[in-house]
Amino acid sequence: MDEILRFLLTTPPQPGALQSLEDWWRQHLGLASRFPVTVDLALAGGFLADRLGFAFASGYHAALRSLFTGMPPDHRAALCATEAGGAHPSAIQTRLSGGDGGGPLRLSGSKGFVTLGTAAETLFVVATEGQDEQGRNRLRVVMIDAHREGVHFTSLPPMPFVPEVPHAELELREVAVSPDEVLPGDGYTRYLKPFRTVEDCHVHAAFLGWVLQVARRSGWPERVQDEALALAVAIRGLALAEPTSPAVHVALGGALELCQRFVRGLEEWWPQVDAQTRELWERDKALLGVAGKARARRREVARQRLAGGSGSEG
Repeated sequence: MDEILRFLLTTPPQPGALQSLEDWWRQHLGLASRFPVTVDLALAGGFLADRLGFAFASGYHAALRSLFTGMPPDHRAALCATEAGGAHPSAIQTRLSGGDGGGPLRLSGSKGFVTLGTAAETLFVVATEGQDEQGRNRLRVVMIDAHREGVHFTSLPPMPFVPEVPHAELELREVAVSPDEVLPGDGYTRYLKPFRTVEDCHVHAAFLGWVLQVARRSGWPERVQDEALALAVAIRGLALAEPTSPAVHVALGGALELCQRFVRGLEEWWPQVDAQTRELWERDKALLGVAGKARARRREVARQRLAGGSGSEG
């Protein structure tokens, strides 16, 4: 941990102007070789970002790298889960079929909201193989090349916040899949469900790295800088813990509440920040509220399970 702390405390807080997603990616790749621990990569990527959007991109991609350890290290990747009915296991209709008697596997369906969208080079697609005895979807995750025949993206309009990060709809038309591209394990319990926690940890780490850079660059009080660093260390510890643990969910919920209080306490210091950074923050800060209800529900369910119940996230 010493290396990332020294990086955050001693690197000159002067991020280069990132004019495009390609600029961000080159910078992110350079940091990846220095910080093999993915949450450290998120922290460093956030620190060097010139805006919250590119900090988020580093946190999101580092989260994917944490969960999908076999992904190509030099490829931008995206998790493709959300469909018309959402990302709940019961809503997944994209289908992985074939393979019977040695026949080819095929992937067909559509996804309504893919982060990084057309910029992604590797896709992790959540698909169903059918239903089990209880009528529940049996999910798998398939890793495919984003440029394979049958893969079609439609760009979505930029979001009102962090518009630098593209999103797209995805259509899969009988995409050929090899058996070794079907990842081992249950697609929900091993990948989709823990990703919610892994992403929260990595994205908030990147956010705190970015805030610390802004604080140092703008001359905020040392106590504010120290608080950002302490929160970053707490989030880092949770990112290294088991993401399916109810205890981790409860602790993460508390840490994210502290982050929210910290953000509210920064209002008096933003006037010291340069106008462009301040304007981008006002535009982008709504990002931190995304999925707030889902986080609260996850924390409630975790408390029930720790108390001996069998809560469900629904």
